[in-house]
Amino acid sequence: MYRNLKIVAAVTTLMMVFVQIGGALVTKSGSAEGCGQSWPLCHGRLIPSDWPIETIIELAHRGVSGLAIILVGVLSYMVLKLIPHKRETKFLVGLSVGFILAQALIGAAAVMWGQNDFILAAHFGISLISFASVFLLTLLVFEVDTKFEARNLVIGPFLRHNTIFLTIYIYLVVYSGALVRHTESSLACLSWPHCQPGQLWALDFYQWVQMGHRALAGIVVIWIFIIMIHAIKHYGQYRVIRNGWIIAFALVLLQATTGMLSVLTLVNIFVALLHALFITLLFGLLCYFIMLLSRTK
Repeated sequence: MYRNLKIVAAVTTLMMVFVQIGGALVTKSGSAEGCGQSWPLCHGRLIPSDWPIETIIELAHRGVSGLAIILVGVLSYMVLKLIPHKRETKFLVGLSVGFILAQALIGAAAVMWGQNDFILAAHFGISLISFASVFLLTLLVFEVDTKFEARNLVIGPFLRHNTIFLTIYIYLVVYSGALVRHTESSLACLSWPHCQPGQLWALDFYQWVQMGHRALAGIVVIWIFIIMIHAIKHYGQYRVIRNGWIIAFALVLLQATTGMLSVLTLVNIFVALLHALFITLLFGLLCYFIMLLSRTK
């Protein structure tokens, strides 16, 4: 019974990762108008007559997103039927269904009517919450045999408050990163850590967007490092906390490294997709920490 539920949950989470990466690929490859302004059709047809790479990427992303919506629906039904007793079940089901639908509707609206850069940047943030809610639902499913369950933790105010504020702050940093992408500011600065050789800071709007994101992201690296040291020192008895923050620091280092490489490689697509992947995993991990905090004394 639970074996099937775990399989569906794992596949759904993996599919949500593909949705995140696919969305980044659509933007980075300039495929947002691969189907023109038609939705759910492509160039006004069920099957387009021409298949340039932009159309293939856009259609593939739509297909993966549609499959993800179906899987989230199936997972939600199974979870409500099999583990309704879990305290977080109904809340996470509501988030999972609500945000994946919101994500799809905003994506469709952007295709049909277009949106300004600031609204499009918010789309990635909504997709992050959509992924995180499905990810937490999957972790909840894997707790059914109590083997992976983490309860009865005692967390002090320093770790509690910093986890919450850091997660909120990272959401804002993610928005600034999406704004870099949607305002086409990725190549506004071609050097690192400076904007340009001999130029310490920004001179125009696009450079301000780029350098502002770098500054905000740098704070994240330092912040997570401080929390990791605190967790290792004071929570060594809780492997989920100690190891979790070590993983968080590794992810933020990978995130920072791929961000730097994106600039130095002139936005290599593979590096850019890894950049989107690492922040997705990091945000999901931080949301898991918050779920653990909701269970603590």
